[in-house]
Amino acid sequence: MATPTTVTTGAAPVGGHSILRMLAWIVPIAVLLVIAPWVIDPFQTLTLTYGLVAAIGALGFNLLLGYTGLLSFGHSAFFGGGAYTVAFMVKYFKIASMELFLAGSMLSSAIVSLLFGFVCVRYTRIFFGILTLALSQVLWSLAFKFFWVTGGTDGLRVPTPSLLGMAPSSDKMEFLAHNYYYYVLAIFAIAVVLMWVIVHSPFGKALQAIRDNETRARFLGLRIRRFRWISFLISGTFTGLAGILWVPLNGLTTPDILYWPFSGDIVFTALLGGFRNFTGPIVGGLIFTYLKAYAVATTEYWQLLLGVVLVLLVLLLPTGIVGALSSVVDKLRPKEKTW
Repeated sequence: MATPTTVTTGAAPVGGHSILRMLAWIVPIAVLLVIAPWVIDPFQTLTLTYGLVAAIGALGFNLLLGYTGLLSFGHSAFFGGGAYTVAFMVKYFKIASMELFLAGSMLSSAIVSLLFGFVCVRYTRIFFGILTLALSQVLWSLAFKFFWVTGGTDGLRVPTPSLLGMAPSSDKMEFLAHNYYYYVLAIFAIAVVLMWVIVHSPFGKALQAIRDNETRARFLGLRIRRFRWISFLISGTFTGLAGILWVPLNGLTTPDILYWPFSGDIVFTALLGGFRNFTGPIVGGLIFTYLKAYAVATTEYWQLLLGVVLVLLVLLLPTGIVGALSSVVDKLRPKEKTW
């Protein structure tokens, strides 16, 4: 009796189809992002810049949640830590170069992530989440009470920095809506590619194995705690990068970005887009930014509006926006013929 075989139509191999499908999405989106400042007004461009920054932070957070299986409620510590390091460099060292901000603040974010991770990865599940929350609130308390250093609730101002040695123009809005936007867009592209390489590397596959079955991963010889620690380090550094890019755009850093509701925003972003998909946090970051911007402008009860959206999301789209769209596309895609 002959063995059934599967015949796939089409000349290109499956890998080729996957790459073409990916390029079919990436190229139009990249073109739209590049021409965006020329077709939308400066306010919309600034909002889009905030969305790209939020997407970078959510990408970092999702390395822990989506790929390592650890839910952190304290990622505001890394976002705020990166922002405050920039503010300290301006206040105490009179630095005005964005490249120096990136170098110094990413180093500080990595150090904080390394220390926090050393403590937190010893635990899992709710214990991990509560511990990350507690440590982040320690930083918030320090920023709030040491007002002679951090400015307290008044915060610290951060002027528009120079980019690649080019001083900011007199028109701050124009400079942020064009020069700074493209600067953030370039870093966003690098961050996405780098995270893609990480999650599809043997290291990323090991994280997913630990997430799916820690016992079997340990039997395979994986050093669970070390992998989680490295994941925590990368995750916190990425989120710190988002904080670094955010503070020159905002012009002011306050203890609010270290407080626990800000960590909730990061979690909400990942859930909104879909934490089981690589592109989910990116989509979630962009949508959440616009949703929050228009909710704040529309009603003083914008927190209630976001809460309703979160409840509906959990009930109707448990896999997030990208997860739901992926399911629809899979159902509409023609199935392979078998003989």
